[in-house]
Amino acid sequence: MNQEFHVSSLVVLTQPPLRHQLAEQIGALEGAEIHAVSETGKLVVTLEGPSQRPIMAAIDAINAMPGVLSAALIYHQFDEFDVECKE
Repeated sequence: MNQEFHVSSLVVLTQPPLRHQLAEQIGALEGAEIHAVSETGKLVVTLEGPSQRPIMAAIDAINAMPGVLSAALIYHQFDEFDVECKE
């Protein structure tokens, strides 16, 4: 059986006064990790998940957060790997 593993990176532009609050909110999303927060409100974020669908849902959720100006997808990669059935 094949499974997928997806990794995406984003640059999220926020209103600078809300950058730390938004970093916490984004970091609380499943599969999200914050790597950098700049004084100007830019966040570097990675998202990991088992398919493209939860990553796109997370990007939509980020874009809908009050104080987020934009979330730009910078990189997306996925790998397939075999999983042995143990029956």
